[in-house]
Amino acid sequence: MTDLSHPYLPGALPDKRQVAASFSRAAASYDSVAELQRAVGHALLARLPPGIAPQRWLDLGCGTGYFSRALAERLPASQGTALDIAEGMLNHARPSGGAQYFIAGDAERLPLKAESFALMFSSLAVQWCANFDAVLSEAFRVLQPGGVLAFASLCVGTLDELRQSWRAADGLVHVNRFRTFEAYQQLCAASGFRVTSLERRPHVLYYPDVRSLTHELKALGAHNLNPGRPGGLTGRARVAALVQAYEQFRQPQGLPATYQVVYAVLEKPL
Repeated sequence: MTDLSHPYLPGALPDKRQVAASFSRAAASYDSVAELQRAVGHALLARLPPGIAPQRWLDLGCGTGYFSRALAERLPASQGTALDIAEGMLNHARPSGGAQYFIAGDAERLPLKAESFALMFSSLAVQWCANFDAVLSEAFRVLQPGGVLAFASLCVGTLDELRQSWRAADGLVHVNRFRTFEAYQQLCAASGFRVTSLERRPHVLYYPDVRSLTHELKALGAHNLNPGRPGGLTGRARVAALVQAYEQFRQPQGLPATYQVVYAVLEKPL
């Protein structure tokens, strides 16, 4: 996705086909390394309005279906639809159930009827969408009056330790770019939704070494998808420089990787 804090960066956006292919390849390994994703999704579930009981819900960017199953458990009388841009993720999620329907689709152009859901849940998916205006517009269209959009995303400051370490190592962009929190505030305020809550929370994971972090990002399918990213294999000298630079961040728990998580609950007016 684009970094809206630097709107004139060359190369602009990741190709969505690359995003979809990357996450499809990661489907089998994703859940084994998805500690952050589970923690954030559960925190988003806890932010849903008390007593919410939609007839139909949508898990937008469902991935392996972990939270489709969590939603089905929490809302047993509701009908669920799981949607993702990555066919490989849908193929992995479908046999485990949770949702009644599994659909391949793009959050910026949802293949869904207007006013067909009372709840749209999206955990750590919309950061990959270049046009967040379109995501909000489509959510507004697809939700019924009084419907709720709950999403968690990532903003600027995410993986800053890794970004700074690569900058020291070779000056190139090896880490995905993210929107500013202020951009999320502005876009949500202008969306037509009523903003029930919108906050940013840091979430820090710790690793014994840099290799463990980069292996996890690859297993998640969330490694560098920036246009203009360095091609080919990363040389030993650059990796050694990265490791040396990252060591300056080491804490007693290990090497930190900070994620700046945006949590939002929006309501479509009646």
